[in-house]
Amino acid sequence: QVQLGESGGGLVQAGGSLRLSCAASGSFFKINTMGWYRQSPGKQRELVATITSGGNTDYVDSVKGRFTISRDNAKNTVYLQMTMLKPEDTAVYYCNAEAKLTWYSPAGVNYWGEGTLVTVSS
Repeated sequence: QVQLGESGGGLVQAGGSLRLSCAASGSFFKINTMGWYRQSPGKQRELVATITSGGNTDYVDSVKGRFTISRDNAKNTVYLQMTMLKPEDTAVYYCNAEAKLTWYSPAGVNYWGEGTLVTVSS
């Protein structure tokens, strides 16, 4: 099993910055793709950014140029540096990780963190 521990959320003024962190722990062979999703009240959860174990990244258009996803494979940790924050970025941010539990596992298993609240005031 894999546990994802998130940190870094909080209250920030528009134009400010926050850095989210998510560390994977537990029993697994390898963490493949990691990512961040967010969910605002009344809206569906949406993809924010993903990063593969090789460092390839992808972002939703609304955060391109403002958010940067990165990871430390040795620490099984993913980060989301958020800058130029806007009120519409307010949401609960969830960490996601696809883990290969054993070397012979045919596919990865998806895990979710409990979420961390980001509130951007205008």
